[in-house]
Amino acid sequence: MSNLVLRIVSAAVLAPVAVVTAYLGGWLFAIFWGLAAGAVLWEWMNLVEGQGWVVAGIFYASALLAAPLVLRADDELGFLAMVLLFAIVWTTDIAGYFAGRSIGGPKLLPAISPKKTWSGAIAGAAGAMIVAVLIASLFGSFNRAMIAGIALLLSVVSQLGDLLESWIKRRFGAKDASKLIPGHGGVMDRLDGFWAAALVGCLIGLLRGGLDGATRGLLVW
Repeated sequence: MSNLVLRIVSAAVLAPVAVVTAYLGGWLFAIFWGLAAGAVLWEWMNLVEGQGWVVAGIFYASALLAAPLVLRADDELGFLAMVLLFAIVWTTDIAGYFAGRSIGGPKLLPAISPKKTWSGAIAGAAGAMIVAVLIASLFGSFNRAMIAGIALLLSVVSQLGDLLESWIKRRFGAKDASKLIPGHGGVMDRLDGFWAAALVGCLIGLLRGGLDGATRGLLVW
């Protein structure tokens, strides 16, 4: 319970900052994600010190910085793209956490993350789809079926990002990436799902819309 309270307090502080900087965009947004990427790189280097995983860490941190910047660059849809990413990842985490604890059932991948369940994974993905469609509807007329499909994909990807980080921490015998965020561990622990979802979302946008139209490529179908 004390850890849950710490998680709630930390989220109550960090989530508004993330949303406000996304709304403002520009250099404040770039600084925010630059600091996040720098913290992730620092945590990664400490985690894998002496193990030769430096290149992977540079890619990890660079993707965390580049993907949000590319998607937020669109003046019309950039803020919506960020809000949707936040909503998908946060809903996946929250719904998955409470569904997993209340419903329980078979474990998802116990060898990597003993607490995660299939019920939590399914509830998180379903919740993300619903919330994404509701938010997109507030911003205009979008293809709801495609928004739901994107939310499903990015929810699954965010959970895979979470599992990937859990595997990396187990690989190097660490419980948390660091102690920077009370209740959450490190910045990597908080952004592992967002990193994966933002990267895949950005790649979809780039494939469909190119560098100048990545955000529309992701959201407009």
